[in-house]
Amino acid sequence: MQVTVTGSARRAQIVTATIATIAELGYHQASFARIAERAGLSSTRLISYHFEGKDELIGQVIATIHERLSAFITERVSGRRTAGAALETYIRSMVDYIGEHRAEMRAATEIFHNSATGPPAPSPVERLLAWGQESGEFGTFHVRVTAMAVQRALDGLPSLLETDPDADLAEYADELAGLFARAVRA
Repeated sequence: MQVTVTGSARRAQIVTATIATIAELGYHQASFARIAERAGLSSTRLISYHFEGKDELIGQVIATIHERLSAFITERVSGRRTAGAALETYIRSMVDYIGEHRAEMRAATEIFHNSATGPPAPSPVERLLAWGQESGEFGTFHVRVTAMAVQRALDGLPSLLETDPDADLAEYADELAGLFARAVRA
């Protein structure tokens, strides 16, 4: 199928509706019928025309979320001169992004827990931690284990916001940044 401007816009509309549907109803309740209804489409055939099936649609949803998140984080972290500053900025930026994109992150969590589609490329946290160790700024610790701890602490935030929508995100970011700064200290 040749992709046109109209086709790209329709695909984006379907992806946006899929994110909202999964965030509201959950992964297993996000049928093509419900997605089409949310997108204002006359038929589920319009989804099938643009995506070969649910797996391709979910793959595009994950790619879209990952691209947006990656651009947001990269913009903030890339200018940092030290690994410690980069790690703190990464944590704070993730908390900000999750707080500002609650439905999108709720949908991503639903997909990761309920579909065969795995998460996007590994987190840049491992690279940040390795950089800190190589420069001598960070002490000795297992990079992958520590990176997973950082990422899981952030991955839990959408669930916290479900149960406590008024959670103090600045305090959450301060606590996580401080906790991991102490954990990696040389």
